[in-house]
Amino acid sequence: MLTWLLPGIMGALLLSAGIQDVRTREIANWKNAAIALLAPLWWASIGLSPWPDMAVQVGGAALVFALFVVAFALGQMGGGDVKLIGALALWLPPMHLLDMLLAMSLIGGALTLAMLIERRLRQDSAAVEVPYGVAIAIAGLLSLREPLLNQFTQ
Repeated sequence: MLTWLLPGIMGALLLSAGIQDVRTREIANWKNAAIALLAPLWWASIGLSPWPDMAVQVGGAALVFALFVVAFALGQMGGGDVKLIGALALWLPPMHLLDMLLAMSLIGGALTLAMLIERRLRQDSAAVEVPYGVAIAIAGLLSLREPLLNQFTQ
């Protein structure tokens, strides 16, 4: 039952994070923490072994988090977005994580382009602050089909 319940909870948290990012340009730390803390329960529910499977999950998430911390340090991404990507990375095996990151990038680019066009049409010269949590949430929701249907079989 946890195999279906946990991704459902994660999906609800992702949806909530995306909506919050649109409204406030922030993502609550408790949402990121909940997604991260549910991952070990997910691993146990699908039978991942501590070594090497869980270690690969933690290592991949740490690497992704570190890469996006650099983007945060350069002012290219918000802290909540970085934490959300890192928490979501705990849920996906390496190849599916790469797929999610690619989808996130494409969705984020489309969102940015749409916001730039909208600003241009309104003749608004203010800087565009993209709610990138939306792109992360959509890519994460799209990636839910893998853990639900395949459960790490590659």
